[in-house]
Amino acid sequence: MASLETSVERSSSSYWLTTVRRFVRWLTRPHVILSLIMLLLMYYMIIIPLYRMLETTLTWQMRDVAAVPGAELGGFTLYHYIRMVTGALSQIYLYTPLKHSLTIAAGATVLALAIGGSLAWLVVRTDMPGRNLVNQLAVIPYIMPSWTLAQAWVVFFKNRLSGGTPGVFEFMFEQSPPDWLAYGPVPIIICSALHYYTFFFLFVSAALMSIDSSLEESGELMGASRWRILRKITFPLVLPAILSGFVMTFSKVMGTFGGPNILGAPVRYYVVSTMIRGSIGVGDRADGFVLALVLILLSLLIITLNQRLIGTRKSYETIGGRGFVAQATKLLKWRKVFFVGVIIFQALVIIIPIGLLVWSSFMLQDGNYSLSNLSLQHWIGERGTIYNHGEPGVLLNPKIYKTAWNSIRLSLWTALFTALFGVLLGYAIVKGRGTRLSKLVEQLAFLPYVIPGIAFGAVYIAMFVKPLGPLPALYGTFSLLVMVSIADKIPYSSRSGVSAMMQVGRELEEAAQIAGASVWRRFKSIILPLTSAGFVSGFLLTFISVMRELSLIILLVTPDTQVLASQTMFYIENGDQQMANIVILILIALVTLGSFIISRFRGGSLKKGLGM
Repeated sequence: MASLETSVERSSSSYWLTTVRRFVRWLTRPHVILSLIMLLLMYYMIIIPLYRMLETTLTWQMRDVAAVPGAELGGFTLYHYIRMVTGALSQIYLYTPLKHSLTIAAGATVLALAIGGSLAWLVVRTDMPGRNLVNQLAVIPYIMPSWTLAQAWVVFFKNRLSGGTPGVFEFMFEQSPPDWLAYGPVPIIICSALHYYTFFFLFVSAALMSIDSSLEESGELMGASRWRILRKITFPLVLPAILSGFVMTFSKVMGTFGGPNILGAPVRYYVVSTMIRGSIGVGDRADGFVLALVLILLSLLIITLNQRLIGTRKSYETIGGRGFVAQATKLLKWRKVFFVGVIIFQALVIIIPIGLLVWSSFMLQDGNYSLSNLSLQHWIGERGTIYNHGEPGVLLNPKIYKTAWNSIRLSLWTALFTALFGVLLGYAIVKGRGTRLSKLVEQLAFLPYVIPGIAFGAVYIAMFVKPLGPLPALYGTFSLLVMVSIADKIPYSSRSGVSAMMQVGRELEEAAQIAGASVWRRFKSIILPLTSAGFVSGFLLTFISVMRELSLIILLVTPDTQVLASQTMFYIENGDQQMANIVILILIALVTLGSFIISRFRGGSLKKGLGM
């Protein structure tokens, strides 16, 4: 009996010892260690800020204590939710702005789909001449700041009634445009669609390239009309790409700040993003955070709906084992007509807006577009004049050089850390592919994607307005801008990193490991060189995004940390339109120059960065 008990004890001890050894071996694997480190960093950069935001909305704040009898600072309350959802001001603060946001997002998404989808079809599935040129020009609107078109629209269509001074249209035709054309939902929808149609163009182009033309030809042989073939064959096959474009466009427009602020504020057409800025600007952080949570929940709902819609389809296979045919539709006599029409459209989207901003920047007095009003005052004018609140011209203004340097270093630091972060995430996710830990890392890395920019900025106010552990309060510092920018771009960097790592075979690293190479040496000598193209693509995409980012940082910048994007909005809101237009032009020039230089390394490109 004693012998049996001893044998059982030894067996139990051996089992636990084996389990511990397996756990230690698993825990010391490079991708597991890296996954745990990435989880810790993302928990700190994503989960804690969201918790802090939620906590703020559920507790009494200093402002509430002074306004509500019996309120105890830091105590639990649903006061902010009740006030925003059912209070007397809920219609003004929540429901009307939410209706406006949904209207603009829906309208811009539908229009962007019509534009991007049509261009993609013409470039991929027809024999239209100049398709390569059209293909290159189609991604340029994404490089420009999203509010560029809105500002150009104001220069052309503003009227004396709401804008104070006439625009180019009124100057040329001596007739004032109506308010609905100058400001409000119509121009916001049009300008947003003309900026974000790039998403639909890229996604639908990629989908159309993979569709076998024989499928459509079979329908044509059966007597189906072109419209029926498009509706019954082509459209269902590109539906996943359309839904992807829908999610990106809808969520981006819902959270964008620049365009709605420029075109909506003069006629008091407020959306959720502008109301968030207004609430936090006057000290109502808890109310602003409630609005930010509304945006986050809407984004989650849209993405969940998108996944459900795709999930109901059994298959989207378009390439089989019987060969692939991609035959272009012949436009015949309409070839040149379509080409000229597309080029004119792209000129209206790219060249005309920039031309309007340039023209306006040389006008001494806003609203007078005659040659006699030409001046270099806003470019190289002296300090202390009656123009621009006494500031010197942009090229002689130290403030502009400081904000330009802030924009460049913010973009470079963010792009560097984000691209490196993407390679590390890609390594952790791909090497642990199929495990629960890998899935958790991938899902957490995706989380910032569902948070609109201005809401994410609000999250970081909640986190760093006061000290957090050993870290001091970072609000108002440049480090906070870098941190929030890195956290916001994690989904894009992880996608780029995973795509690059999927192309690296396991046997390369295993051979180096057998040869005795350390983890760091394998990573430095094998992983980094082989994923350098993905690194550059991620770096380029992040650089472009951060240089023109406004919604994310508008709540976080201070006079010392001002960047070109936020400085533009400061000038616009201050009435210095010409100064704002020049800063926009400088920003576009810096983004174009930076992207050109970066893309020279290993063939990086915007399309590669977006995963196309």
